[in-house]
Amino acid sequence: MLRQALLSAAFALCTTGVFAQSEIGQWSIQPKAGINVATMTNSDGGDARVGFVGGAELEYRATSQFALSFGALYSQQGIKANTDEGNGTIKMDYINVPILANIYVYKGLALKFGVQPGFKVNSKIKVAANGVSAEVDLEKALRAGDVDDASVKSVDLAIPVGVSYCYKNFQFDARYNIGVTNAITADGDGTKNSVFQFTLGYKFAL
Repeated sequence: MLRQALLSAAFALCTTGVFAQSEIGQWSIQPKAGINVATMTNSDGGDARVGFVGGAELEYRATSQFALSFGALYSQQGIKANTDEGNGTIKMDYINVPILANIYVYKGLALKFGVQPGFKVNSKIKVAANGVSAEVDLEKALRAGDVDDASVKSVDLAIPVGVSYCYKNFQFDARYNIGVTNAITADGDGTKNSVFQFTLGYKFAL
């Protein structure tokens, strides 16, 4: 009985060691989806636009405590505004490419930070007044409003910081994407994206 117990314990330890070592140097892919709670700076009290975010991220586990991840996420951003004339929503949608350092402070729990270029795929403004609504291209709307030096940038840069927790391959991720570059400029002023992001994904080993 003692010999059997010792062999069982040794087998368990060896198995645990093998699994721990197999994670080092391993790639995984994580399809994910969730919601954005997005606003823009210098917005004079505009309301958040709640939108969809989804895509996939690759992760390379360099050590037991450090990993690098690279992703491609479709991200609905922008802001809502209420004025005396009516309601409006600025819709800024991107393909974001987060490049993150993941610091595992406890098994499954990681702190993350990095850089995120984003490539604009849509920029529109939806307005509603007196029971009538319309959606037009944002740049055309700015030009039609005779706004000086107005432009909608095709590339956005953000600094993502956040935390994630993985349990049985399911991963919950919460991030704040801090806009670094102006997404829109008009009359010499600029506004940046500011996005809280919450996603749920599932990791597959490659």
